[in-house]
Amino acid sequence: MRILANSDVGKAREMNQDFYYISNLEKDDIKLYILADGMGGYKGGEIASNLAVTCVKNYICNNFSKIPKEKDDILNLINNSIEYANMIVYEKSLEIPELKDMGTTLDVSILYNNKVFIGHVGDSRIYRVRKNIIRKLTMDHSYVEKLVRDGSITKEEAYNHPNKNMLLKAVGCNNLVKPDVFYKGFLKGDILLMCSDGLTNMLKESEIYNILLNNPDKPVEALINEANKVGGLDNITAIIIDNV
Repeated sequence: MRILANSDVGKAREMNQDFYYISNLEKDDIKLYILADGMGGYKGGEIASNLAVTCVKNYICNNFSKIPKEKDDILNLINNSIEYANMIVYEKSLEIPELKDMGTTLDVSILYNNKVFIGHVGDSRIYRVRKNIIRKLTMDHSYVEKLVRDGSITKEEAYNHPNKNMLLKAVGCNNLVKPDVFYKGFLKGDILLMCSDGLTNMLKESEIYNILLNNPDKPVEALINEANKVGGLDNITAIIIDNV
């Protein structure tokens, strides 16, 4: 297995409000990967994303060994870790006036027994590439995604919609959050891509797939470079888990 990750501030922002964590394959017992894209005021987003990732990491690492390794138990662990992170971020936003309304997207992946167990809130995304097909595993918790699912607009119209960054759900914005939790197969030869919307707002799915295909040695750098080349309007973060 090969793990690659990087984060870039982009071309338009002064601060990187994305934050991520990747476990060490050689040292860590848990294959855990977390990505968050923060939002809200000066430093608010940076604090929210960092806090959410740290809370989830600590919660899962402290409890993984204690649970049965059945599918539902792992999904419940991920769900509880995100609910815990939400509580901590929300309480912090109430404590400090400058952090009011801060929040973050949050994506969590645990690899276990040829499966990827996923927790998801917001509009960062997780893709799986299998046998030359790229598939989005997560559903954006956004106003524009709702319009697409309702049939009000097409996927193509959504790409350039003026309200494409309006979230319907994020971590830390309310006292409760209900994440999507599910699992998918993760087989030999599969590639998992976790990324913030600084990548997906700049590059379409087909473009992301072609970059992965044509840059096997340094795919993360290639994705970030291309997103910056076409605008780099937001922070760009990508985690690639290559099941070689």
